[in-house]
Amino acid sequence: MKNKFLVAVAVIATAVIAGGSSAWLTSRSIQNPAMRTTGAVVNSAFDGSGAHFTSYTPQGYPDLTYAAENAVKAVVGVINTQEIPQRSYGGGGGMPNNPFFEFFGIPEGYGGYGQGGGSQQQQQQRRPRQQRSGGSGVIISPDGYIVTNHHVVDGADKLTVKLPGGKTYDAKLIGTDADTEIALIKIEETGLPSIPFGSSDELRLGEWVLAIGNPYELNSTVTACIVSAKARTVGAIQTSGNSGIEAFIQTDAAVNPGNSGGALVNTAGELVGINTLILSQTGSYAGYSFAVPETIVRKVTADLREFGVVQRALIGIMYTPVDDAFIESDEAKEMDITETGGILVREVVEDGAAQAAGIRVGDIVTSIDGTTITDQATVAEIVGLKRPGDVIKISAKRGGSVKQFDVTLRNRAGKGELLARESYDAIQSLGGELSDINLSERQKRELDIRGGIQVSSVGTGGLLARAGVRRGYIITHINGRAIGAVSDLYRITERIASIEGVYPDGKSVTYSLVE
Repeated sequence: MKNKFLVAVAVIATAVIAGGSSAWLTSRSIQNPAMRTTGAVVNSAFDGSGAHFTSYTPQGYPDLTYAAENAVKAVVGVINTQEIPQRSYGGGGGMPNNPFFEFFGIPEGYGGYGQGGGSQQQQQQRRPRQQRSGGSGVIISPDGYIVTNHHVVDGADKLTVKLPGGKTYDAKLIGTDADTEIALIKIEETGLPSIPFGSSDELRLGEWVLAIGNPYELNSTVTACIVSAKARTVGAIQTSGNSGIEAFIQTDAAVNPGNSGGALVNTAGELVGINTLILSQTGSYAGYSFAVPETIVRKVTADLREFGVVQRALIGIMYTPVDDAFIESDEAKEMDITETGGILVREVVEDGAAQAAGIRVGDIVTSIDGTTITDQATVAEIVGLKRPGDVIKISAKRGGSVKQFDVTLRNRAGKGELLARESYDAIQSLGGELSDINLSERQKRELDIRGGIQVSSVGTGGLLARAGVRRGYIITHINGRAIGAVSDLYRITERIASIEGVYPDGKSVTYSLVE
C-alpha cells in the first residue's frame, strides 16, 4: 500500500510539472511572435536569461563570507579535564549524566574527548580517572584572553585550548561568573587573531548573524541565522539566591553539543554575543538558540580581567513585572493597578541602595536611566552593566504621582565600593544549592525557627560537604548571625566558622567548619 501511494504521488507530481512547463512556454510564445515562427521555443528555454519576479539589488542582500572567513580564525576549542574519583558501585560501569549536557557541552566519552566509564573492577578499586568535556571559546585580544561559558570550564582540573590550526595550549582560568554564564581564560601567546566587539544593542529583529563553534568536534563550523528575539528570559541560569542574569539574544542558529561558548557575530564579523544554550527537547539542534549579549560579555570580562571577580551592583529590591497576568490577579485589583508596564516593588532590602534612596514597597518602577521597564530581562541587563557606586536614575509611580530617585548602587555586602580580588563569597564557599524556605507559620513553630534557608543539594568540595551536611537541612544562623533568606549570604564577608540549623524531622544540629 505504501509503495502504491509513493507511485501515485510521483505521477501527480509529474503531471503538475509538465502542465506548469507547458503553461510557461505558451506564455513566452504569445509574448514573443518570433518564437512562434522560428520554431526555437525549446532551445530558448535554456538561454540562461531566467525569469525575475521581483527586482534584485545585490547590495541589498547580506554577504556573509567576510564575517565568516575572518571571525572563524578566532574561535577555538576548549577542553575541560577533571580528575574523577571512582565510586564503589557495581553494575556495568558508566557515569552519571553530565549536568552540563543540557547546555550542549560534549558528553563524556563522545568523539574521543572522554575516556569511557571504566570497568566495575576499576570503580571498586576507586582509581581516579579523567573525565573530559568540550566547548568553544572566542579570542578577544591578541595576547591570549579568551571568553567562553562558565559551564564549559566549571570544575576543571586542567583547561586546554585548541586553535583552528590544531595547535594546543594549556589555559589559565582568570575568572568565572555563574550568574551570567561567562568565563575568562588565557593562554600564553601573542599576535593571535581576535574578534572585535560589536553592539548587541543595535541588533534588529530579522538581522542576519552567524554562529561559530566546534559542534561534535567539527572545528570552525559556521551556521547562518537571524535574530529571533532580544532580551529573552528562559529561566535557564539557576543560581543560589536567584541571582542569574538573563537577557539572551534568541536566534534560530543550528547549534549542537560543542557550540557552547562560541561566537555570535554580525555581518561585519563583530562579536555580538556568546552562544550559551539551546531550547530543545532532544539536547541537539531542534529549536532555538540563546546567546549572552555583547553588553554583558564586555562588562563581565572587563571585571574578571581587572579584579578577578565580577563587580555586581544591586538595587536592593524584590519585584514583580506588572504584565497582563498580574493585572488580572486579585492582588492587582486590591492595589487598584489597572495599567501594564513597570515592575512592582514587593520588598526593599534593609540597608540596601533602594532603601537609602527612599524607594518603598508598592512603588512601581517605570524607567531606569531613561529606559522604559517592561520586563525582568530589561532590569537585569541595565543593572548588570553597572558597578557598585554607580548612580542610576529611577522613575516610579507612587499613588497618583511619579517620583524621581537617584540610587547609588551597592555591592552584595551592602556597600558602595568595589570588591577586591580576594573578596569572600559565602555561597561559593558553602558549595551547594540553597533556597529560601517555603514553610507555613505552623511549620516554623513546630521546628522552633523564625526563618532560614534550605540546602536543596550539596556540592562537592564545599564546606557543606566537608561538614557532612545533608540535603534538606535548614540553616538559621551563620557565625551566630540570623539568616532569613539567601540574600543575607551576600552580606557575609568573613570566613564561615559555624552554621546552626535544623533538619525537617526537628533535629537541631550545629556544625563547626574550618576552611
